[in-house]
Amino acid sequence: MDFINKSPLTQVLESLFTTYKERVPYVKKITKAMIDNDLVSSQSEIINDHIAFRTLGVKNLGLKSFEKIFLHYGYKKRDFYRFNKKKLNAYWYSPPEHNLPRIFISELCVNELSNKSQEIIYSYIKNIKKDPVDDLNLNNVKEVVSFFIKPLWKLPSLEDYKILLNESEYASWVIYNRYYLNHYTISVHELPEGYRTLEEFNDFLLNLDIKLNDSGGLLKISKDGLLKQSSTIANKVLAKFKNNEESYIAGSYVEFAERKVLPEYENLKSSKIKSFHRRDGFETGNADLIFESTFSNQVKKS
Repeated sequence: MDFINKSPLTQVLESLFTTYKERVPYVKKITKAMIDNDLVSSQSEIINDHIAFRTLGVKNLGLKSFEKIFLHYGYKKRDFYRFNKKKLNAYWYSPPEHNLPRIFISELCVNELSNKSQEIIYSYIKNIKKDPVDDLNLNNVKEVVSFFIKPLWKLPSLEDYKILLNESEYASWVIYNRYYLNHYTISVHELPEGYRTLEEFNDFLLNLDIKLNDSGGLLKISKDGLLKQSSTIANKVLAKFKNNEESYIAGSYVEFAERKVLPEYENLKSSKIKSFHRRDGFETGNADLIFESTFSNQVKKS
């Protein structure tokens, strides 16, 4: 993500992406292949559909805390999504300018977990007595960027990580990765002819030996057929836990989205189609499967 117009928001987004791509080798591999095959001339030409974050739904953290950052920068809170089986809630946020990515923020309903998992989580966050976002100067780019990567709680033990992993893979991901960017999303329909459908782009990725999340199939399609999504399997990262224990765990991943033109605009010439002519928002069924890009049954295939 490179933006011509530098504002506090775009500087925050660029910094987030810099940290993220260092942890996700697939980003550089996919970008290089897109440049080599003349899909784009540089990373800055890739349109980012949305970025996503995961949080813990507890007092002083979670959605109500985290969203303050992006609401401050002009994002608007949109639709609510519930994922019963995974015990998650989520909202998406529309950007203040059309060239900026949407934001998708989810939170784990910690109070719906077993007593043991709740005890583990609260043992790490018990010292957070107030909302940490309230102490940030949201106009200070360095301060905001630092917040995304600094530890809000102590380093977890490998034993606690594994206990959480057994009940909620989302919980284990957050307890270690905290507020790291979970994924960014390449907007496929903005690409040249021959690559602008998700079916075509998935074939391109598979030919690069990119491992894709096949939970529910490689393509995740909304009920109205207007939103198609796919994603890589999360790259493994060597994680250092308490007492210098180490283990490979799921890191972040890359997503891909195709937003089709809404029926009322289907007769528009392609040169006239703008982002607002396309399907907006998200789909619970799609997102539920995309979450599993960091789950063990997918990551073991990488």
